[in-house]
Amino acid sequence: MLVLHYTGMENADDALARLCDSAAQVSAHYLIDEDGGVYRLVDEPKRAWHAGLGLWRDHRDINGRSIGIELANPGHEFGYRAFPDPQMRALIGLSQDILSRHAIPARNVVGHSDVAPDRKLDPGEFMDWPRLAEAGIGLWPDEAEDPSTDPLQDLATYGYDISARHAVSAFQRHFRPSRIDGIADPQTCRMIAGLIRSLA
Repeated sequence: MLVLHYTGMENADDALARLCDSAAQVSAHYLIDEDGGVYRLVDEPKRAWHAGLGLWRDHRDINGRSIGIELANPGHEFGYRAFPDPQMRALIGLSQDILSRHAIPARNVVGHSDVAPDRKLDPGEFMDWPRLAEAGIGLWPDEAEDPSTDPLQDLATYGYDISARHAVSAFQRHFRPSRIDGIADPQTCRMIAGLIRSLA
């Protein structure tokens, strides 16, 4: 798996210090600054403590089966903002490099909120997932003509933990950021159906 995060701290220096502090008990394989600078913090074959409790495709040990990339961004608590172009370009280059070395299915390129819907919001609604998918990183579905008739089951099929209260919101944050209300309305259901069809 490849899991994307935002740091949720006021600046990259503070985030770097925290990620390198063993007492903080949090780490990631990479940190990307807003200017595009990339820091390698943990070797890819080693476990980094970036995901915490979560679930994806019935697997709970996310840290043990994933590479984590932190993007410097204040997050929703400190003034969430769009990810600058240099940072996005660095993310695309790094992700393509990682995917060239590891057999990570496109559906396993996720945000922290996808694997922990009730705990996390990152990388949030400003992440340009369509741009990543266009670069071969993850999936971006076409909206299906017919909506999903069982959206929760389809979300489970894709990988979400549908026992989580905010599973639909997490899907919307990733795939329908214009409306994040947790309601499986017709457009959300058409997006879910399109996503499932993209797996065929």
